Amino acid sequence: MERKRVVITGLGAITPIGADVKSFWEGITHGRSGIGPITHFDCSAFDAKIAGEVSNFDPSPFLEKKDIKRMERFVQFAVCAAEEAWRDSGLHIDEEDPYRVGTVIGSGIGSLGIIEAQHDVLRAKGPSRLSPFLIPMLIVNMAPGQVSIRLGIKGPNSCAATACATGNHAIGDALLFIRNGMADVMVAGGTESCITELGIGGFCAMKALSTRNAEPQKASRPFDRERDGFVMSEGSGIVILEELEHARRRRAHIYGEIVGFGLTGDAYHMTAPAPTGEGAACAMKFALQDGRLNPEDVDYINAHGTSTQLNDKIETLAIKTVFKDHVRRLKVSSTKSMTGHLLGAAGGIEFVISALAITQGVYPPTINYEYPDPECDLDYVPNEPQEGTIRVALSNALGFGGHNAALVVKAFEA
Repeated sequence: MERKRVVITGLGAITPIGADVKSFWEGITHGRSGIGPITHFDCSAFDAKIAGEVSNFDPSPFLEKKDIKRMERFVQFAVCAAEEAWRDSGLHIDEEDPYRVGTVIGSGIGSLGIIEAQHDVLRAKGPSRLSPFLIPMLIVNMAPGQVSIRLGIKGPNSCAATACATGNHAIGDALLFIRNGMADVMVAGGTESCITELGIGGFCAMKALSTRNAEPQKASRPFDRERDGFVMSEGSGIVILEELEHARRRRAHIYGEIVGFGLTGDAYHMTAPAPTGEGAACAMKFALQDGRLNPEDVDYINAHGTSTQLNDKIETLAIKTVFKDHVRRLKVSSTKSMTGHLLGAAGGIEFVISALAITQGVYPPTINYEYPDPECDLDYVPNEPQEGTIRVALSNALGFGGHNAALVVKAFEA
């Protein structure tokens, strides 16, 4: 039995370099950094004082004031990005069976801000003064929950939470829901907003963040020898996935076809990747097998590329393991050099980038690549975008806990 084909028909993004897909893609193709000094709180006592904040975010076109007050920032991001993707797709819920339309949206952490604020209330005024919205505002599944309410969709409604692999897992799960006949349309991706005292402080305690505070726009430098940690960012990336025949019937615009999903676990360490890169390599292999593709078919990899010493070295090793001789013909870039690391939302926005790279024929750059690292020796599309035909793109995501997930997007062929 021939399996269902799944295509991408809508894109939505809120990021530090653009609060919609058009401005986001323009920033990517111009090598623009979204990193700057932290403004969300007084960070003077913290080692890391930089982040990728979404500036001048205004949810009011999509949400009423009372709803804004009852939603944490990560949920607002998801709702607004989903609205953009939904409008882009041209779908209308009153023309669909709402039980055949679903959502999988994940977050690595959810809300730390409401926890910090309400803990202060608890200590100062006691439990009777806690907000009744505390729990529904902090839980990660409120992102897909609110999106389903806003869009009126009643089908599969789920939430992934696998640290930095969350966005890829959410999109991969959505792919499987459609393939398995449980839905015709899925709204999928990731969202995150934890640039808070606890969020920054916790990662500082791990020594995971870049402290290149004097040069924020040069701080995220994946695969560069002088990299010193990742830069935390916030935002959301949401896509509309649709069963091909359903999309054809309504003559939808198709960005590309999602053909492969691979996922593995390292079974090695809480935060460090397995030193051989075996888990990441197998996720890529499984994604290619799922897509019925050979390594030689891949033109571009959007790498996880966090700008940490271990990740970049081991991901490079994993790519070499999978692609062997073809690796010298591959282009690999980390767009986190521009966006910073959106944690649970990273996979969502990087999937959007992969789809646009194919449709626009542009290899996104890795900016801030100045000092080659002998252990990171691939073609990372250094500093400037490159034009070229991209038939197949693979997007990696690797998360704390040993979560690995790879997605494969292919140029659409009727």
